[in-house]
Amino acid sequence: MTNPPDSFLSRLKAGLSKTRELLFMNVEAVARGIGPVDEKVLSELEDALILADAGAGLAQEYVETLRAKWRRGELPDTGALRSALRGMIAATLSSRMVPLDVRPPYPFVVLVVGVNGVGKTTTVGKVAHWVKGQGHPVLLAAGDTFRAAAIGQLKIWADRVGADFVQHKEGSDSSAVAFDAVNAAKARGAHAVLIDTAGRLHTKSNLMEEMRKVVRVIGKEIPGAPHEVLLVLDATNGRNAIAQARTFREFTGVTGLVLTKLDGTAKGGVVLSVTREIDAPVRFIGVGEGIDDLRPFDAHAFAEALI
Repeated sequence: MTNPPDSFLSRLKAGLSKTRELLFMNVEAVARGIGPVDEKVLSELEDALILADAGAGLAQEYVETLRAKWRRGELPDTGALRSALRGMIAATLSSRMVPLDVRPPYPFVVLVVGVNGVGKTTTVGKVAHWVKGQGHPVLLAAGDTFRAAAIGQLKIWADRVGADFVQHKEGSDSSAVAFDAVNAAKARGAHAVLIDTAGRLHTKSNLMEEMRKVVRVIGKEIPGAPHEVLLVLDATNGRNAIAQARTFREFTGVTGLVLTKLDGTAKGGVVLSVTREIDAPVRFIGVGEGIDDLRPFDAHAFAEALI
């Protein structure tokens, strides 16, 4: 994958600034990139990684590797330390850098799930914009029937990106919306169907069972569908996002992750910890409100912006 445009890399750096500041707030020598490496610097760096929600286990592994390099004389100063850490983060995440692949047989069905307030509806709209940019006709389905506002919001997105749209009235069965959406996509020649869903607390098993019904209905209409289950996680939730991911993986399967609101948190290290514990690639990350501020994940750009 090619690196993102400089303008997006700049936005990514700006979006991750809170995490970067937290990482180096108490590791001043690393922040300056000058001065010798010593045990104090390494200890402070491990603490900072944990505070940024990279996870205690991964933070310890990173620092043990860095400590071994330091003892071998491979880290002459904190600038070299920072460069080494950047490379380790990129290496950790590079295998999770797999973009969404809308492919035949069409329609390719994408189910978008997550808890309340993570930005699912906005994410559906932005992903639709990206998919359209890849040359695919798109249909959006308003499966969040609990909120009239969500239906209206998704209709605005459909108009904005030039996508077909399927909705039922508020309070309808979301699986019925999904049924109509996949059949409409067949009839209209849409390549991709993006289905929004109501926010569900991952601790409420009855609501999660309803999600299983949606998955079953889609699978009966199109064998093998949904082809993608995108789990939207709010980065500001930090490691609580991991508990959400585990539950959604159990009930719906999760084939890809979307990390939103990275620009609003100092917990950007959650990208590292969630990919360590959930075996699914990061399809997109979001660092702003603009339509182009949700982009395919690039591990090397992320590491460069973070460190």
